[in-house]
Amino acid sequence: MTKARPLDKLATFLALLLGLATILGALGSQYIGGLQPCELCLEQRLPYYWALPVLALVLILWNRLPLPVWYLGMAIATALFAWGAYLGIFHSGVEWGFWPGPTACSGVGAPGGLTLDSLDNLQPVIGCDVVQFRFLGLSLAGYNALACLAIVGLLASAMLFQFRSRR
Repeated sequence: MTKARPLDKLATFLALLLGLATILGALGSQYIGGLQPCELCLEQRLPYYWALPVLALVLILWNRLPLPVWYLGMAIATALFAWGAYLGIFHSGVEWGFWPGPTACSGVGAPGGLTLDSLDNLQPVIGCDVVQFRFLGLSLAGYNALACLAIVGLLASAMLFQFRSRR
């Protein structure tokens, strides 16, 4: 008879995998697919850069962490991904024209424009209100929001499973 895997650990592991797949997809779309990220695209990556190491540590130290520290790590990662969902929703709204984006990256013209960072370094300027890729009506910002919301749901479920198992 095999021992059932605890649902809290499984949900946390799935959240980590989804987060890794999402950030690797974003990086792949840039470095392999040639899509240039705008200011908001780059900002949407920050929750992944900060929360994924926290989740990895929680999983590595799973049975060694005191329960309050475990909850703190999970709460930090959940809050970071909730911030990521907000950023994705905000960016999607900018793309759809529901609200204005940051003045530094909205209304800068057609995609592929250039800015001069230095005499030796020309960088493309991508407007935050310009959609470079849509699939099934959603931009990458929209898919990022959905991924972050799914991760928040998985992490909240993991904390609920942990809480229920301790009662």
